Amino acid sequence: MIAVAKAHAYGNDFLFVPADQAEGRALDELSRRLCARHTGIGGDGVIYYTTAADGSARMKLINADGSPSELSGNGVRCLAALVLQQRRAAGLAPITEVRVDTDAGWKTLGLIGRQNGRYTFRAAMGQPERIAEETLDVDGEAVRVSTLAMGNPQCVSIVRELPDLARFNRLGLALATHPRFTAGTNVEFAVVEAPDRVRILIWERGVGPTMASGTGACASAIAAAAHAGAARDIEVIAPGGTQRVEWREEGVFLTGWAEVVLDGHALLTI
Repeated sequence: MIAVAKAHAYGNDFLFVPADQAEGRALDELSRRLCARHTGIGGDGVIYYTTAADGSARMKLINADGSPSELSGNGVRCLAALVLQQRRAAGLAPITEVRVDTDAGWKTLGLIGRQNGRYTFRAAMGQPERIAEETLDVDGEAVRVSTLAMGNPQCVSIVRELPDLARFNRLGLALATHPRFTAGTNVEFAVVEAPDRVRILIWERGVGPTMASGTGACASAIAAAAHAGAARDIEVIAPGGTQRVEWREEGVFLTGWAEVVLDGHALLTI
């Protein structure tokens, strides 16, 4: 048996396994088993974590396909919700800030509130890096994209209207695995509906289509502000819901909620 919890942010769902429970196991295989939608628990990825007495945490994210990822904005928020939920259950003193050590550096999440089991945080996501515009040849089609790093690689295509399902699946996969991105990339298609509102679809590296993405929301807001005249305080609407992104001199801040939906054990033969 392996202890496992599950949490989601706007339908972007993650499984959480204490790091010591996975010692000696192949994390890629274990993650694929746990994330399988029909034969496992189901999730977009597994976060292997440790916590400290002060409420800080360390995380390592493995995608649903078994590949590693540097960071997930929604995943780190889900972990913060799990930390607060566990402290609450253990009768520990409440805290209003959770610091998480990720493979993309430390992220600090300030608690805004808790309602109906959902924890809302404003997370300091750091500075975007290597923001650029370029045109890529994708299956013989010239696609204009904004590329950047938001702790992980991001590729945003700003479009007049969101692609239909067939086009989204074709271009999403082609961009995510494009030779331009040696480690693959996360992909967003973004429509700037108003200066303070962007609507997106997400194809996540190592996962495929997802309901939401924290770093993807940040990247889409940055691309819209840098290359499409949008504001720097913006609502980003994904299929799973709306998050707020602020791009300030001191960095990018992401506001949204997460909730823990399961805390139990998985029975595995691995």
